[in-house]
Amino acid sequence: MQTKKDLLGIKNLTAEEILMLLKMAKAEKPKVKNPMLRDDSLRQISMATLFYENSTRTKLSFLLAGDYLGAITNDLNISTSSVAKGETLIDTGLTLDSMGINIIVIRHSMAGSAKLLAENISAAVVNGGDGSNEHPTQALLDLFTIWEHKGSFDNLKIAILGDINNSRVARSNVFGLTKLGANVTLAGPATLVSSNIAHLGVTITNDITKAISDADVIMGLRVQLERQKAAYFPSLPEYANFWGLNESHLKYAKPDAIIMHPGPVNRGVEISTNLIDGNRSVIYPQVENGVAIRMAVLKYLSNVGAKTGENVIKLL
Repeated sequence: MQTKKDLLGIKNLTAEEILMLLKMAKAEKPKVKNPMLRDDSLRQISMATLFYENSTRTKLSFLLAGDYLGAITNDLNISTSSVAKGETLIDTGLTLDSMGINIIVIRHSMAGSAKLLAENISAAVVNGGDGSNEHPTQALLDLFTIWEHKGSFDNLKIAILGDINNSRVARSNVFGLTKLGANVTLAGPATLVSSNIAHLGVTITNDITKAISDADVIMGLRVQLERQKAAYFPSLPEYANFWGLNESHLKYAKPDAIIMHPGPVNRGVEISTNLIDGNRSVIYPQVENGVAIRMAVLKYLSNVGAKTGENVIKLL
């Protein structure tokens, strides 16, 4: 099987590779808001989204990213596809391969699903989120947003709050932020923040005030009830009371601290509505940056010749 180029995770990317993708996204970003700048540089590339889990931001931004660069884009609706008849992931991938698809973006509840697919098909594979493992393009857009607002990652204090154990976003961000020189603190209820994560080079705390003290960036995470096998806290109102970010917390962070969330956000649970809509929030700029990052990823994968058999560095 030919050598492929896939984006399966942040874990084994170098700092240089990450920064290269951020710089590419900066160049592509003006095309998001200005249709006159869009081009057909990917007119010979076909992309399909293969989402076994629900998504608004990731799926649509990949489809728009492809459209803005002139690619042929298709969304395979799982509920009306042969998957509903029992077709396996690999067989679905091979079918798309046979149709000449160059890039497949997959989201799946099983950790390692993107890697499994990539190992069995010729098309380039982008991990759009695999279980609780990784979500590389979300991390890249988060990194891009931080870079835009802070200019550098050196010695930034990043506080990531909430359901850490079940968050592929947290894992990918930790891999990326630590490579780029930031200091990361993970905080949440003891039932949702495993002490084992400390080996990734982060600080662990169950004290939200300590986590956001002098923070440059505060990132809330969605409470992922669908991935929780037990009741890890009494109720959402109780979670919001003890762990939800609100106005009273901001006095502990730096005056220019920004507030982030990968979305979808549960208003009044992970973050108060006033903060979501406030002047420190960059939640909606994150969405815009998601399109730019995904344009960069598609262009990068295409430029190295997906399905051409070239020897390229594999982004795993």
